Amino acid sequence: MYNPLQSSRSPVTLSVVVACVAVFLVQTVTGPANAPLQAQIALDGALFTPLSNPNFRPWQLVTYGFLHGGWGHLFFNMLGLFFFGPVIERVFGAQRYTVYYTVCLLGAAAAQLVVAQLSGGFGSVIGASGAVLGVLLAFAVLYPDEKIYLNFLFPIKAKYFVPVYALIDLFAGLSGTNTGVAHFAHLGGMLAGLPLALAWKRTLRQR
Repeated sequence: MYNPLQSSRSPVTLSVVVACVAVFLVQTVTGPANAPLQAQIALDGALFTPLSNPNFRPWQLVTYGFLHGGWGHLFFNMLGLFFFGPVIERVFGAQRYTVYYTVCLLGAAAAQLVVAQLSGGFGSVIGASGAVLGVLLAFAVLYPDEKIYLNFLFPIKAKYFVPVYALIDLFAGLSGTNTGVAHFAHLGGMLAGLPLALAWKRTLRQR
């Protein structure tokens, strides 16, 4: 049984949240004088897909996860990280948690690149959603019977919530609904984190 009150010390999670908020504030600075800066951040920081996209740069595999498309996008990603990130960071430790978050971030980017290559479409992706959902998956692996409140009202056990969420993402991605959302990046982040979460759960039991 986890205790959120024991998870207050989470420097890695705090650093990610601060970085995302800081970058977003720079993104949203208004005024004609700042328009070139905003455009340059979007051009350099977003993940342009596929690899053949002339705007693709290798560092975008990481930087895209610190950009967001609006206050709502930022808020819900950071809310999920605020609730689940400290728990996983406490259990894994700061070093492993940093590795885990990075793997999920890269996995989400890789999935989106593969899908873009197969579909032949050019585009761009921003947001920490894939990595945050990887953290949520780790929570379900470690605490499968803990309840997550859907819309803050309906309790669902984590071991059911995460697979259902993944299936909804898969259906939406395959059907082409809600095209403004990078559904396959979400799935990529979760799939990339799954082997690590399972392996590290076993090592935790052996301590």
